[in-house]
Amino acid sequence: MEHQNFIDLLYNTFEENGMKDLLDDNSAELLYRFAALLVETNKHTNLTAITDEKGIILKHFADSAAISRHIPQGAAVLDVGCGAGFPSVPLAIIRSDLAITSLDSTGKKIDFVLSAKEKLGLENLNAVCARAEEYAALNRESFDVCTSRAVARLNVLSELCVPFIKVGGLFVAMKSDKGAEEAKEAEEGIKKLGAAPTSVSLYSLTCEETAIDREIRIYKKTAPTPKQYPRKYSQILKKPL
Repeated sequence: MEHQNFIDLLYNTFEENGMKDLLDDNSAELLYRFAALLVETNKHTNLTAITDEKGIILKHFADSAAISRHIPQGAAVLDVGCGAGFPSVPLAIIRSDLAITSLDSTGKKIDFVLSAKEKLGLENLNAVCARAEEYAALNRESFDVCTSRAVARLNVLSELCVPFIKVGGLFVAMKSDKGAEEAKEAEEGIKKLGAAPTSVSLYSLTCEETAIDREIRIYKKTAPTPKQYPRKYSQILKKPL
């Protein structure tokens, strides 16, 4: 992964997608170092199937950065099911004003995020190894924003995420281009959890000749989540709200 080629492609991709203002020399360098760390660690620890520089820049970095404009200044953000740190690590790099917690139940992935935090000096990033429904027991309604990418269908994901959000806060669900079906399926359950839809952003991200279609579905927390939620994950899967 040649340094200058990566930096040039990173800037070009962010500019192509209207996000160049999110980059400066420092954040671009940190994203390069994070990409290099991801590729190196992935040689011995399975973190991601995407290891080419174009894929990392488009499908990991630009995709993660796309939600930045939907997150208020200075917000406390929880990334549920962060995997190898997406969107949380790129967000921590490009938005130093945010206090971000990466949450995942797979220890090797949280170990990687903690390693990235240390090596990149990301003081605004924390990482926790726990199941979402267990972490919620002590951290419900503690975050301004909860987000998640490629974890579960919305009717399952909402029960894992909405309980963490303060009343007035946001659930920012990152979806592929088939979110409308999931949103309809999850409509009643999200209402039971104390949230309501506010906006949908449909967009394509491009990098040279490659394009991916994405959706961001935003819900506002309008009332406290009833105490019985979230249920155990097996119950959520068996009978989604």
